Amino acid sequence: MHEEGWHLDPFGNHEARWISDGTPTYLVRDAGVVSKDPPPDAPFEGVIQPLPDGPGLGGPQEAESETVRQRQGRDLTQYFDRIGWSGSNLT
Repeated sequence: MHEEGWHLDPFGNHEARWISDGTPTYLVRDAGVVSKDPPPDAPFEGVIQPLPDGPGLGGPQEAESETVRQRQGRDLTQYFDRIGWSGSNLT
């Protein structure tokens, strides 16, 4: 059975990389933030190592949607700052 999920980045460029069917993908994670970084052109011929706390859960769509949620949250925060809304304006 091939590895699937978040594992240590076998290339050492990021904390974790999404592995699909035993193959490193472009999805990477650093400090809980998901981003994209294509794997090097050279094929990986090593052993896929699990993260210290075990393989992550959730698929690539979940990882990408988390990035979208983070971006949307950041955009909303910037908007609220721009209009001067602090949350205390509700009364």
